[in-house]
Amino acid sequence: MSRVCQLTGKRPITGNNVSHSNRKTKRRFLPNLHKKRFFIPETDQWVTLKVSSNALRTINKLGIYAYLKKLESKGVDTGVKLK
Repeated sequence: MSRVCQLTGKRPITGNNVSHSNRKTKRRFLPNLHKKRFFIPETDQWVTLKVSSNALRTINKLGIYAYLKKLESKGVDTGVKLK
């Protein structure tokens, strides 16, 4: 199960832990992902998506159907088939 947001495409990035003495060790910054179920009333279907907190905020603002339509028009593959 990959740690990638299905809507925004956010994925882990690499960086460094930096100690007080300025020694650096590699680490990964993981996205804040949540597995959520959404109901799309326009198509009368339930959809389960792995989304970032940023995507959840956008869904709360626009609505799931409008957001999926917007991503579809941009050519983003979300894995959701809108009827």
